[in-house]
Amino acid sequence: MIATADLPDDIDALKAIIRAQQEHNAIQAGVIDRKETRIIQLEKLVADYKRTMFGARSEKACPEQYELALEDIEAAQEALHAEDDADDRQISGKSRPRKANRGALPKHLPRIEEIIAPDNTICDCGHARHVIGEDVSERLDIVPVQFRVIVTRRPRYACRSCESGIVQAPAPAHLIPGGMPTEATVAHVIVGKYADHLPLYRQAQIYGRQGIDLDRSTLAAWVGRAAFELKPVYDALLANLKQSTKLFMDETIAPVLDPGRRKTKTGYFWALARDDRPWDGNAPPGVAFTYAPGRSGQYADKILSDFSGVLQVDGYAGYNRLMKRPTQGVQLAYCWAHARRKLHEVSQTGTTPIADEGLKQIGKLYRIEKDIRGLSPDARRAARQERSKPVIEAFEVWLMANRARVSAKSPIGEAQKYIAKYWDGLILFLEDGRIELDSNAVERTIRPIALSRKNALFAGHDAGAQNWAMIASLIETCKLNAVDPHAWLTATLIAIAQGHKQSDIDALLPWNYKGLTGGTDAGAGP
Repeated sequence: MIATADLPDDIDALKAIIRAQQEHNAIQAGVIDRKETRIIQLEKLVADYKRTMFGARSEKACPEQYELALEDIEAAQEALHAEDDADDRQISGKSRPRKANRGALPKHLPRIEEIIAPDNTICDCGHARHVIGEDVSERLDIVPVQFRVIVTRRPRYACRSCESGIVQAPAPAHLIPGGMPTEATVAHVIVGKYADHLPLYRQAQIYGRQGIDLDRSTLAAWVGRAAFELKPVYDALLANLKQSTKLFMDETIAPVLDPGRRKTKTGYFWALARDDRPWDGNAPPGVAFTYAPGRSGQYADKILSDFSGVLQVDGYAGYNRLMKRPTQGVQLAYCWAHARRKLHEVSQTGTTPIADEGLKQIGKLYRIEKDIRGLSPDARRAARQERSKPVIEAFEVWLMANRARVSAKSPIGEAQKYIAKYWDGLILFLEDGRIELDSNAVERTIRPIALSRKNALFAGHDAGAQNWAMIASLIETCKLNAVDPHAWLTATLIAIAQGHKQSDIDALLPWNYKGLTGGTDAGAGP
């Protein structure tokens, strides 16, 4: 703002100042209008964000769907902030300081240093300036996937003094003899398909942008060979899980192409999972998927042919077949999350005090479980007897009283009927500290299968579905044990190609990865 004493006496100069001020005011007015519009837009985005994060949602919805919604909302918010920043620069010539959560970059990442020095370090007095300190900043940089060619040379040696023969080192064994890929390349394709949910034709397109012309069928051949070689590891994984005395089991749809009918048929992936971490068990977590053409209980019975112990499942009637075994004892524990879900569906329809009271009681059980997570089975059982048993007794009174008050065919009646039907298996957790309140542990392992199914639409064949189940088992077990699937697959495929002994196959299981030799750099690929 120009002081009155500084105003010029010339009329034209005054007019110029006035015009400049009017233009500045017009710019500010436009900026204010745009800011008000952005405030309205941001308020709507914040409301959408809150609704996505905290609003009512279906319990069956996959959490990844909400992640996608949040990504779009956050990107839209940042675009509006960038527009706001541009207006601030137009008015003041500088940006507002950003409150960014930069985080910390891992120490193991390689550092590429660049030094930016002034054009002239000579002082006005003629002497050279010296460094007295520096400002250091770190930014995360990404180099696109790098393809490289491993050239292996095996020179032949002969003696100049005699003709006793030629010496040459033997060719190293590879997963695909005489083939193009290293074991790391095959591992990269497998992880892309079964962990990152990229169908092979999309991977072929990505490689094509790097000038690597690979047909989808070629990638499929690599995956098939790897699946064949990894089958003993999968068999060892499944056998190891069935040695446990407490497992989870669930099933999910696996669409399979049926060329004869020109449509897909419905198969199923049966997931057998172990997670003893909640009760401080020593066995490592793991999951094994098995493909079956149907959902009949006979498939569960066959998969669990050598298993004896507690099996925690949902309310699917097919598991009842396990109870009819003449020699092996299987005890079924049921899932409170499914019981709660029935009541939750009723509560969503409107004012339902009966369902709300049931949900409140179940909520108490979950709060107790949160407090005792990680304790020993004996400690968990003692805590449940003291704290959870009174809640269960009150819940049983609520259940019996309200079943007599409502129609069995009403929604709340159906929900209560479901709980009463599986009551003995639902309260089994009171007597066994190894049993969880629900079977969410196995349901979490199935989510990646659903994502792959969404991207791939269907498996091409029954055998392809079983390969899918087998490789997904190994990858998900890696994740459960905090093992990098690509590193494990690379090392395991190298070990197999080099003749790893079948008698020591357990050493190749994901939770034993640190014991593998050969590392992940050998034959490294993309």
